[in-house]
Amino acid sequence: MDTSIHIGFLLFPQVTQLDLTGPAQVLSRVPGARVHLLWKDRRPVMTDVGFEIVPTTTFEECPPLTVLCVPGGFGIDALLNDEATLAFLRQQGASARYVTSVCTGSLLLGAAGLLQGYRSACHWMWRHYLPRFGAEPVAERVVRDRNRLSGGGVTAGIDFGLVLAAELAGEEVARRLQLAFEYDPAPPFDCGSPEKAGAARVAQLVEVQKERVARVEVEIDRAASSR
Repeated sequence: MDTSIHIGFLLFPQVTQLDLTGPAQVLSRVPGARVHLLWKDRRPVMTDVGFEIVPTTTFEECPPLTVLCVPGGFGIDALLNDEATLAFLRQQGASARYVTSVCTGSLLLGAAGLLQGYRSACHWMWRHYLPRFGAEPVAERVVRDRNRLSGGGVTAGIDFGLVLAAELAGEEVARRLQLAFEYDPAPPFDCGSPEKAGAARVAQLVEVQKERVARVEVEIDRAASSR
C-alpha cells in the first residue's frame, strides 16, 4: 500500500516560479512527501524569470494527489479557459485531501469550479475577481476554509507551505522546517502590502499592470460566464 503524501504542483508556461518553488521547498521535507510537477507533457517549461523547470509527471500519469496546488503567474491568462487543464484540476480536486493555491492560482481554481462557496486568498491586485467564481476574497497571507488552503501573493507561498506542513505532519515538524530554512523575515522596507505601501505607490504599480489586467479580465469574463 502506498503511504506517500503525493503533492502535485501545476507547472505551466510563465508561472511565477516562487509561487511554486517556495512551498515546494518546504513541503518536500514533510516526512513521506513526494512532490510532482505537473503539466501536459514532460518538455521543459519556461518560467516568468527566464529559466526552465522540467515537469516530472504528466496529467495522464499523475497519481491521485493528497495535495493539489496551483501557483499563479502571467501564464494563468492562457489557462483560465483551457479545458484540458481545467478538467485535470476538477478530476484531482474531487479526491485530493487538500485543494490549494498560491497567489493568482486561486483564480484558476475558481475557473475550474473548485472555489464555489469557499473563502480564499489571492494576490492583492487580483483578489477582487474571486467573487466572479463564487468565492469570498480574504486579505490574509494564508486562508483555510475546510479543505481549501490558499496563500496570498508570491512570498506568502512560504507561509502557506509551513501551514500546510503543520496540517500534514504536525506543528512541531513545521516549526523545525521553519528553523531549518531560517525563515525569519525582516524585510528591508515596510511596504509589502497595499496598506503599508501607500496609495501613490499602489497606483503606480496598478498603472504598470494596466494592459495585462485588461487582457486577463477578458479571460476571467469568459471563464466566469461559461461556468
